[in-house]
Amino acid sequence: MAAITTTSAHVSARVNRWWPIHAKQSLRTRTFNRSSQADAFQAKPPGATPAPKPIGIVIFDQVASADVMGPADAFSQPSLSIDRRESRCYEVITIGINNHLCATESGIILKPQLDIRQAPRLDTLIIPGGAGIHDPKVNKRLVRWLRRRAMGTRRIAGLGSGVYALAATGLLHAREVVTHWSIATDLSSRFPRLRVNSAKLFTHDESFYTCAGAAASVDLALALIEEDCGRKIALRVAREFVVPLKRSAGEEQYSESLKFQIQSCDRFADLPAWIVSHLNEDLSVDALAERACMSRRNFTRLFHNTFGKSPAQFVAEARIIEARRRVLVPRTNLATVAVSVGFKSPDVFSKTFERHVGVRPRTYRALCKASAAKIRAKRQLRGLRPK
Repeated sequence: MAAITTTSAHVSARVNRWWPIHAKQSLRTRTFNRSSQADAFQAKPPGATPAPKPIGIVIFDQVASADVMGPADAFSQPSLSIDRRESRCYEVITIGINNHLCATESGIILKPQLDIRQAPRLDTLIIPGGAGIHDPKVNKRLVRWLRRRAMGTRRIAGLGSGVYALAATGLLHAREVVTHWSIATDLSSRFPRLRVNSAKLFTHDESFYTCAGAAASVDLALALIEEDCGRKIALRVAREFVVPLKRSAGEEQYSESLKFQIQSCDRFADLPAWIVSHLNEDLSVDALAERACMSRRNFTRLFHNTFGKSPAQFVAEARIIEARRRVLVPRTNLATVAVSVGFKSPDVFSKTFERHVGVRPRTYRALCKASAAKIRAKRQLRGLRPK
């Protein structure tokens, strides 16, 4: 069987604290069999810069390019440099089902760095979606490989239709999974033991992460970065990545503002976006009717026919959606949040928030903070366990 030879410099670049150390093996030249996991690496001396965590992204013919490019770019942002010497927190490795070139669904040609027989031990393994995931040859080889790799990988993520491959391994039985809303029904029928959620952007159950794919792949990547590096770094990466907002796992795939834009008639085409960007202004029915150049009665009737709710309900929901985001910003005064989204008093804001969310703003903030702390504690505990 063919062998791959790597120099000591190459080996040193792939050092990771999770990989076993074989101190007696020569560091000048190492030969790995294709069928091995190639996990013999040189240890870093105490106090040295931590080696980057290896992130493996599987690629295949007809893979969804957004599921590959989005996370790869997020994990490669400059904000993730450990120091000024170009050291990074992550090393992204593309892994092919074989060593052939892959054409994405959009026609982009990708060349895998390694194939699944050569892949080293990984910290995080990402399975993107795409039409190619249903190719019997791809699915069979990938499923068999995932079963072998699951125990030695800290995190495994299925993006969009990539969850089909993970589900076929049996590793997701009785777990909650998220996938794209358009394939949720089919996934549930094929794998009835899964708890499929087509509303959330992403979720995780122990070491398994799933998301809706496409743009949500970037949201999941930012969440993984936050787990490893903290919220401050994740927000910095989001800013460099030029995303307008770092979205949380619980946000809906089919957002209300998008729904309203899709449903809106020409007369109201720009109104939803204008309302969302002017929440602290007068958004009474009279003010909105005047902006639309319509009578109050006619505006109210047409608005309800278009969006399925009254103008007042729409405005209240838009204000609460934005308030939920702002409440979670650290050290933000709740009274300031109330004013910024258009409520005249903190008391009215608190009661309206409770009516829509189920709890008062202060309680909501505490619950989210406790949930985040619990996740961090679980991650820290897992990191302390012997490998």
